[in-house]
Amino acid sequence: MSAQSSEEDLPPFPTPEISSITLENKHSAQIHYTYYPPSPSKATHPNPFSQTLLVFLNGLVLPRSSWDASISKFLQARINARLPYPALLSYDRYGQGDSDPDPDDAEPPPCHGHDVMSATHVLRQFLLQMWKEHLDISSPTQFPNIIFICNSIGCAIARLFAQTYPGTVSGLLFLDSIMANSDFVSLWPDPDAHNFDPHTLPPGVSERDVRETREKYRRIFHPSVPNSEGLSRRNLATLLPSSSSPALEGPGGSGPYLTVVGHDWETFADQSFTGSLNTPRALTMTYANPAWQKYNEGLTRITSEGKAIGPIVAIGCGHFVQRDGPGFVAGEMGALLDRAVNRGEQVREGDGS
Repeated sequence: MSAQSSEEDLPPFPTPEISSITLENKHSAQIHYTYYPPSPSKATHPNPFSQTLLVFLNGLVLPRSSWDASISKFLQARINARLPYPALLSYDRYGQGDSDPDPDDAEPPPCHGHDVMSATHVLRQFLLQMWKEHLDISSPTQFPNIIFICNSIGCAIARLFAQTYPGTVSGLLFLDSIMANSDFVSLWPDPDAHNFDPHTLPPGVSERDVRETREKYRRIFHPSVPNSEGLSRRNLATLLPSSSSPALEGPGGSGPYLTVVGHDWETFADQSFTGSLNTPRALTMTYANPAWQKYNEGLTRITSEGKAIGPIVAIGCGHFVQRDGPGFVAGEMGALLDRAVNRGEQVREGDGS
């Protein structure tokens, strides 16, 4: 068979359904989503992922479109390898991207209209309705085999979902999770603390640098700061006080398969310096990066022994891993999928480029 005919025999790239839905208890607001159907099953080759749903959970800044490149690379890799793939679903939460604001929010954005637990309940209702609408009636299940691919605060929502609805989540890919128990100001030394010693600061960093960094983080990242989505973080540390607990329960009683990914320290430090924060690289490398690494190490303990991989580093990626490294994300998606559904060893697809 020639290479050309081999290429022509490849299955077609699936056409996404780009649409919106109203939830049964919030009829006045639209949630916009992008849904890719699973690869078709054949009598001789059934799709082992026909009842699996990969769900993408956004951070606060980037909408569902930020996953498009990762999804495209993942699907193309599966198609080129003639491997089956599951359904994939990305969406904009209320008040984000193309979706309407949460109709239950009392104030216009920016506001603290609803919290992360509310977003978790909304996610469950959204998934129930989407699964019911797209369910293959020939092989129905009560609920899909869920695998979450998430970034930043999306990781907190995924944890709360798995914690609130035990037995529903088979796999989790955390891409630079938010430090849910941090106020993001205490990361840095406090020049006004009685035990502050300016001589402990890294070379080239002044007390003024520390004060300015603390103030910028307080103004932008402190949980008391409202956002245009209306998603409040004020009680996030209460909801998730520890990175290493509680333990999550997946289908069958054991923990879900988990991959924990952290940002590249150098890339994050560079982006923090050259971006609007203008945080000195030495400050990020000395204080923020080690704290984030410790948090990620804790995350590997929220599942059963042998079910977690990481923390691994997304080389060349800052906090928005799916934006900086869509090929890396696609490879980790495939590896997690095969672990969670086939119960196999991790095998990375492609070179992550």
